[in-house]
Amino acid sequence: MIINSKRIILRDWKDEDIMDLQNGLNNINVSKWLASVPYPYTKQDAESFIAFSKQVGENSKNIMLAIVLKENNKVIGGTSIENINAKDGTAGGGIWINEKYQKNGYGIEAFSTRAKYCFEKLNLRRLENGYFKGNEKSKNMQHKLGYKDEGIRRKKYLCLATKEYVDEHVTGLLKEDFINYD
Repeated sequence: MIINSKRIILRDWKDEDIMDLQNGLNNINVSKWLASVPYPYTKQDAESFIAFSKQVGENSKNIMLAIVLKENNKVIGGTSIENINAKDGTAGGGIWINEKYQKNGYGIEAFSTRAKYCFEKLNLRRLENGYFKGNEKSKNMQHKLGYKDEGIRRKKYLCLATKEYVDEHVTGLLKEDFINYD
């Protein structure tokens, strides 16, 4: 799968992405905001994830995508579309961006491109996401796209990077509230 935007491509993960994946997630400033990412993040972790993403790629309920800069073909992050429910028209998922590439608008461009794909190509009507308490970057990005805060799941996840249970602020985006950011 390949989804294009102005500066980035969302595409399936490849074996040659292992080093970029490890470099991006082997950073506590990134991994502390993700429930299932350990710190330190090893080459073996990256290899296992890419193998998993290829296996999941065969499952129409979950899509794992690398975020790639068009200008140099560099993987700078990842995003997912998970728990796709065609009957209800919903899906979840998340995003992360390598800290070296943050503050350039790549995250909002990728998440907006992801949302547009979900609404236009998958014919979904609602996206469900969230952010951990204290992750203002994620909160602000989601709000710019039209996401609304819907509640808090107290101590929902054990964050593998910090070994702490964290609150998840639940957000939702209806198709009619989507603000395309491309």
